[in-house]
Amino acid sequence: MKEKIWLSSPHMGGGEQKYVQEAFNSNWVAPLGPNVNGFEKDLENYVNKDSKVACLSSGTAALHLALILSGVSNNDEVICQSMTFSASANPIVYLDAKPVFIDSETTTWNMCPVALEEAIIDRIKNGKKPRAIIVVHLYGMPAQMNKIKEISNKYEITLIEDAAEALGSIYKGQKCGTFGDFGVLSFNGNKIITTSGGGALVCRNEKVKQKAIFLATQARDTAPHYQHSHIGYNYRMSNIVAGIGRGQMEVLDKHIGLRRENNAFYQELFKNIEGITVFVEPNKDYFSNHWLSAIMIDEVLTGFSREDLRLALEKENIESRPLWKPMHLQPVFKDYLYFGSNNAEKIFKNGLCLPSGSNLTDLEKERIASVIQFFI
Repeated sequence: MKEKIWLSSPHMGGGEQKYVQEAFNSNWVAPLGPNVNGFEKDLENYVNKDSKVACLSSGTAALHLALILSGVSNNDEVICQSMTFSASANPIVYLDAKPVFIDSETTTWNMCPVALEEAIIDRIKNGKKPRAIIVVHLYGMPAQMNKIKEISNKYEITLIEDAAEALGSIYKGQKCGTFGDFGVLSFNGNKIITTSGGGALVCRNEKVKQKAIFLATQARDTAPHYQHSHIGYNYRMSNIVAGIGRGQMEVLDKHIGLRRENNAFYQELFKNIEGITVFVEPNKDYFSNHWLSAIMIDEVLTGFSREDLRLALEKENIESRPLWKPMHLQPVFKDYLYFGSNNAEKIFKNGLCLPSGSNLTDLEKERIASVIQFFI
């Protein structure tokens, strides 16, 4: 069998081992240390020098803490983009709160501002003003943050950006993850940069960052003994993992450039194919890291579906994947409120993510092109 071409595999830059070795040499094998502090500072300098970053065990942990710090509790409602990975919605339920799902708009595939405001108005009329809004930058594509932030400000609702897929993406000159009251980053194995597993919470100021770290380290009070006045969590990033992150920061912009080259490759590959469109920025206000490159297939024009193409690639040991199945269509979330039309459903039905790793070789691209061209 031919060697597998992965959708998005880890890509080491070569500088990670020096930081990890330093942690071993100094015996900083703990959920604190120079690498954790250094990685946080690297991220703060990268996303926005005025932001503060707390490194955590996962992006999900960061979102969970963001909701806690937003005051979300039992029976509160939290608005969440429907078209996303389940980790965007799960922490709402961890707190015994209720997600309210919002449809996508068709240009960025992200939260529809019109449906968002309709949902807020409806919930306020019903005496259930939402406590927070979770917007996602899908596959690295920035959402319409000017409109969404304007709405969150208008109704005085906390805004949380799930930028797990969007480190390095920019909207109107500003890095994703820095528009909201909180931003969430992920360093999972398939992301732009990876620490094997890990995440970060982007905060507005040092006070909020320190509160996040307090909760992430079991909420231990200042005392010579173990004393706890709050429920805490074991969510802090380890110094070993942070060392990998420091090395990855050295190649972040390079990896973004390579992912964007992959997107340009697919644009060229499909430019003369009627019925297939590549997911790209709608205009110059948007700069996507193109974490994953995706296409939409119009089955009426092509004569085949996204599933037909996915299976053809799978037969040749090339991984591709349908888009995220919207949360309001998931069995576990089927009984929760949803506002909008069926844009997310259509995008899910017709969309396919293609191999997008920053370590994708020219030979692998040639193989992908050959398989797709032969199939078409």
